[in-house]
Amino acid sequence: MEGFGQLVDRERKLGEFGFAGDDNVVPFEVGALDVRGRMVQLGPLLDQILARHDYPEPVARLLAEAALVAVLLGTSLKFEGKFILQTRTDGPVDMLVADFSTPKSLRAYARFDADRLAAAVEAGEAAPEKLLGNGVLALTIDQGADMQRYQGIVALDGETLEEAAKTYFRQSEQIPTDIRLSVGKLVLPAAGGSREHWRAGGLLAQFLPKAQERLRMPDLHGGDGDPGQPPHEVADNSWRELVALMATVEHNELLDPSVGSERLLYRLFNEHGVRVFEGTHVEDECSCSRTKIRGILEGFSAEEIEESTEDGVIRVNCEFCSKAYEFKPAEFSAEARSA
Repeated sequence: MEGFGQLVDRERKLGEFGFAGDDNVVPFEVGALDVRGRMVQLGPLLDQILARHDYPEPVARLLAEAALVAVLLGTSLKFEGKFILQTRTDGPVDMLVADFSTPKSLRAYARFDADRLAAAVEAGEAAPEKLLGNGVLALTIDQGADMQRYQGIVALDGETLEEAAKTYFRQSEQIPTDIRLSVGKLVLPAAGGSREHWRAGGLLAQFLPKAQERLRMPDLHGGDGDPGQPPHEVADNSWRELVALMATVEHNELLDPSVGSERLLYRLFNEHGVRVFEGTHVEDECSCSRTKIRGILEGFSAEEIEESTEDGVIRVNCEFCSKAYEFKPAEFSAEARSA
């Protein structure tokens, strides 16, 4: 493992732009604070995913946040598998899915009610927590067919995804964790004018001391007038300093390509000595295939095959990548099944 200065000196000088660049997750460690974490700035990858579906802006922002969480958590997996973030709520945006397959593949999609969304925007109720509404956030780790899935579920009740992610770590992982998410657009020159490009930045930091007693929660609140720690917060000074430092991060810093992951980490933690390690380049890759979809259709009854047939063919579009597949009904006839 190399220190921050060593790693940068090998190719670039501290302060130069674009060392990690977009779509690269940067793991880091602040030994003096017993902190480890990851940071990412999503650029072309995110722009491709959102442009493919032409989502309305409020929906695109929510899906971008879901993608950030999936990438920050999915790249921490040390085995072959998937990390799946999914919301199911009663709001205008009733489902978000971000699916990260190790070591580097991300796909994501959103489901929403266009009429309810338009009404919410017109009524001035387009805040993320309003569009999500009430429901659940499920975070699933899938290690494959022969392994048991692990799933953590957090209630969504007027919370943002950022707040819900913190709740997940507090309740399910019991690891003191702070997370910052930011989504926006960058206007760049293009043929015939300019074009908006989606960007997102995420920073996740965890307090992982070797001495478990340092994770002790403070005493219960004494009631009115008690100036003690908020409930569920660790009393350790290193954790308190981490939270204070994370609170100084501006949304535009997380998005700005001229700042970059390493530069922002240096701004935050240089007084304590921050180290960065080899990261992961994340790509827009869908796991759908003709073979997988055919396998699903083979489970349909003859009546379901008939109902799925239009103009003599069965058409299936992948919800994630929008790729279209066509099958002939005869492929699923009784004769074909027994062949």
